[in-house]
Amino acid sequence: MTTTFQRACGLSELSEDTPKRVELDGTPVSVVKTEGEVYAIYDICSHANVSLSEGEVEDGQIECWLHGSCFDLRSGKPSGPPATRPVPVYPVKIEGDDVLVSLTQES
Repeated sequence: MTTTFQRACGLSELSEDTPKRVELDGTPVSVVKTEGEVYAIYDICSHANVSLSEGEVEDGQIECWLHGSCFDLRSGKPSGPPATRPVPVYPVKIEGDDVLVSLTQES
C-alpha cells in the first residue's frame, strides 16, 4: 500500500506544546510540535467526543481538557482512565516549512 502524504500546515504555524487542529479529508487531526518532534494524532478523545487540540501538551502526551485523559503522542495509547481505548496516530514528514501527514495509520 502506498503512503500518501498531504500538507497539514506550515511548520512556522506551530508553537511548541500548542496543538493545532486541522482537517484532512474530513478527518480531524491534531498536529503537535514538542521536544523537537512533530506528531499527528486523531483529534477526538476516545472517551468523550471532544477535541484533543483544546488540551495541554506535556511530557510527550496530549491531555483531554474535559476529563483529563492523556494520550501518548507516539502511540496514541491512553496513560490512564477514564479513557481505555487508544486514538490513531499518523506518520509525519517535514519538507521545508510544510508539515505533511498521512492518514495511513502506523501499526
